[in-house]
Amino acid sequence: MPRPVVSPPSSISAREAEVLALLGEFLSNAEIAARLFISVRTVESHVSSLLRKLEVPDRRALSRHAAEQARPQPSAPAPVLPTPLTAFVGRVRERAELAEAVTARRQVTAVGPGGVGKTRLALAVAARIAASEGDFPDGVWFVDLVPVTDPARLGATVAAAVGVGEQPGRDIDESLLSALAGRRALLVLDNCEQVRDGVGPFLERLLTACPHLHVLATSRARLLTPFEWVYAVPPLSREGGDASEAVSLFMERAAAAGLPPDPTVRGRVVALCERLDGMALAIELAAARWATLGLDGLTAGLSDQLRVLSGGPRATDRHRSVRAVLDWSHDLLGPADRALLRRVSVFVAPFTAGAAGEVAGYAPLTPAAVADGLGRLAEQSLLTALPAASGTRYRALETIRQYGAERLTEADEALNTQTRHAAWCLSAAVALGATDTGADWRARFDALAGDLRAALAVAAGQPSRRPEAYVLALRLAELAFAGNLLGEAQQRYEQAAELAEGDGDMVSAAAAAAAVPAAEALRHAAGVAGCRRHGDDMYRLHLAAGEAARRGGDAAGAARDLAAAATVAYRFSSEFTRLPAVAEVAGVLGEARRTAGPVDDPAAAAGVALAEAAVLADAFGAVQGDADNSAEETVARAERAVALARQAGDPVAESAALDALSGARTWAGRSFAAADAARRRIDVLAAAPRTPGSAHELTDALAMAAGTAVGVGDLAAARRWGQELAGLPMLAEVGHYATSWLLVADAFVGDAQGVLAGGTRFLDAWEQSGRQRSFSLGPAAAAAAMIHGLRGDEQARARWLALVEEAGTEAEYRYGYGAVFDAMLLLHRGEAAAALERLAPEPERVWKWVSWIWLHWYVALRAEAAVFAGHPEAEARIAAARTVVAGNPAASAQVDRAQALRTGDVPGLLRAARDFAAAGCRYQAARTLLLAGGEHAKAGAEALTALGLQVAG
Repeated sequence: MPRPVVSPPSSISAREAEVLALLGEFLSNAEIAARLFISVRTVESHVSSLLRKLEVPDRRALSRHAAEQARPQPSAPAPVLPTPLTAFVGRVRERAELAEAVTARRQVTAVGPGGVGKTRLALAVAARIAASEGDFPDGVWFVDLVPVTDPARLGATVAAAVGVGEQPGRDIDESLLSALAGRRALLVLDNCEQVRDGVGPFLERLLTACPHLHVLATSRARLLTPFEWVYAVPPLSREGGDASEAVSLFMERAAAAGLPPDPTVRGRVVALCERLDGMALAIELAAARWATLGLDGLTAGLSDQLRVLSGGPRATDRHRSVRAVLDWSHDLLGPADRALLRRVSVFVAPFTAGAAGEVAGYAPLTPAAVADGLGRLAEQSLLTALPAASGTRYRALETIRQYGAERLTEADEALNTQTRHAAWCLSAAVALGATDTGADWRARFDALAGDLRAALAVAAGQPSRRPEAYVLALRLAELAFAGNLLGEAQQRYEQAAELAEGDGDMVSAAAAAAAVPAAEALRHAAGVAGCRRHGDDMYRLHLAAGEAARRGGDAAGAARDLAAAATVAYRFSSEFTRLPAVAEVAGVLGEARRTAGPVDDPAAAAGVALAEAAVLADAFGAVQGDADNSAEETVARAERAVALARQAGDPVAESAALDALSGARTWAGRSFAAADAARRRIDVLAAAPRTPGSAHELTDALAMAAGTAVGVGDLAAARRWGQELAGLPMLAEVGHYATSWLLVADAFVGDAQGVLAGGTRFLDAWEQSGRQRSFSLGPAAAAAAMIHGLRGDEQARARWLALVEEAGTEAEYRYGYGAVFDAMLLLHRGEAAAALERLAPEPERVWKWVSWIWLHWYVALRAEAAVFAGHPEAEARIAAARTVVAGNPAASAQVDRAQALRTGDVPGLLRAARDFAAAGCRYQAARTLLLAGGEHAKAGAEALTALGLQVAG
């Protein structure tokens, strides 16, 4: 660029002034054109204009005039943009937006926290504009204000950068304004925050005097000029996962450090960049340490980002480490704002001004001062303001939080602030409540949960604050359970129990008092484990609760807990990964009896009675069900347990006792009475307070009600309870269990689409659970396999049958539900002999596997298979089955169909079709029409096709 002229007449344009200055160097028109990148004709035009305006006779006189007016000192070198030493990554959208902004507006301020990449972005935009030579033909100038500590030196600093010196009779500011008055140029002012109070007035004078000048400023805070347009520089984009800008920057800089990352780690780099909040400097510093720390080392070290994120010597010490960047910002704050910054570092989630006032508003700050200070910290880009319909919240980046926490410790304010934060968390948790958990509740919980967890972690690590930590853990457990975060709920209940009992140094009286709340927390943890279908944990936690209750002198509670542990081992045996030995469980039951012996407590007596009934029911489940007296004895014990639980006023215990009664009635061959007991459980639990224990009991009650309803042919009720179970949000972790009985009921109905949709959810949830095994999962898988068989999809059927082997047990499939579903499919295909073979054992021989749900279906199918196969005992089997299934509308219709088929009674078949339809068995109704033949067969075939099933057999 040419040296500036001194005070050119106002009528001379900026370009004419440049031509005049070069004439003063006695350059030819061609040389001037080359210097200014314009044509010779344009130079000739400017020379003619200058001759006229300055009223000089010729070109030689014009050159002498220019030389006389030039500064006596040599001209400054032409300013240029700093050249970045590394490639600029990403920011395509931001570059375009910012370039458009600085073209359209006189002053644009790029604002953001230190290390976000403001300078690099501004340089990239400036280079883009300089290359275009469109809107700013007179050039782009870059000025770094870091060295400026005195606002009075702003003009001199800018003048030196653009090559303007003092002129006779004028100070440097006046000379600068005069030199730039006619320029169409862009001035980039970098790092304005430290002279923020001086930059505003300076820019107002500059832009007023230079109407064609535009300014792009970078700052950690707005400059607050009336004509300012603010552009908030965001962190690097993390959208797009491993193809995001943040990941691309990390990979590029890590490769530059000498060890290019394997592309397979990009997925893990995504998480790393998330923890770094997309901050460009932090990512660059982390990438620089890739070669020595590796991904695991970096990930582990980010708990102390200020230590890990540092580099070697740099031209600007401010960018040598994240700590240096934050020190720079911190030093610009006043004492009150420094105090506020360190105190709000205890918040891990966005917080309101009210919350900050409660936590940080102590001397020398007041709540009112806190609200004002938050705005100033946001202005300095140390906090991010997040406006919302519910009000403004504030958030600090993780590096700033860690920095504030260090400063909090240095100021000896950590304990006071953390205690106030914990008190605020607890108050907010109490206000939130654990009921009426709608969408708004979930949003409020999510906003609070991070701070609750952080406050708990800090308090739990300080022995003097263990009682406080216990309350936090208990409240967090309750809220996590209400929010269906079952894994965390169990963890927090167990943590609360541990915190309640302290570190073992308490005197005996205090230890005993602490054991009582510990036992209660462990009981809740056991209930949550039940909701998660974790039998081992239920057993362990009930035992631990019993021991805690014993230490606390609560004999009745200890008896209940020990009895509950023994009951769990029998009631939920299929949910254990390692079932305790019979002798061990017998010992636990014996201890429960001894502990309850001297205690006159109805609940303890009910618990022991339930455990005894469960043991007997399991014992008779292992043998053939022909010992009527023993089966009836089991029923009597279960009825006693129900009565004792009702006397104790414990609906959860009563439901559990009714479950034992339902099982006992099953072994006694009383299917309808068993289903009635299962239904009563739901009514009993309707009035129970929602606790983990009652919630677990309800899930089991719904499952058993649905299962026993299938067993007695009440498919509408089975689907209703199955849908209610599948819809429970708290069962998201065990969605395979939640959907299992609905799959079974839909299979009996013949709802192929329902089974296909439910099967997808079942499979996804089962995979996520670690492929759990449970008594209800095998029937669901076998039911799905049957539907796929009815559809003619053998590959899908094979996949589901393979799952049966993992989800259930071989004996159950071979003799129980598997025989039922396989026989239905074989009969559909017309393979009567194979169906007869599949159902060959007498019901009494396979009583253990068919008595609970499958008995009615087993005997009805067995009778029908005998008819189709022409078995000589077909009539006898029909008669025997009719006695067993009396009252079951679906199974009775199947027996009636078998009789009608045996005698060729078409009207009887049509009556059976109507009965099937009334019972909700759409598949069997359609198949019966098909079997009726003639004109009815067409209607049956169409109905099967409408169900999505093949017409066969």
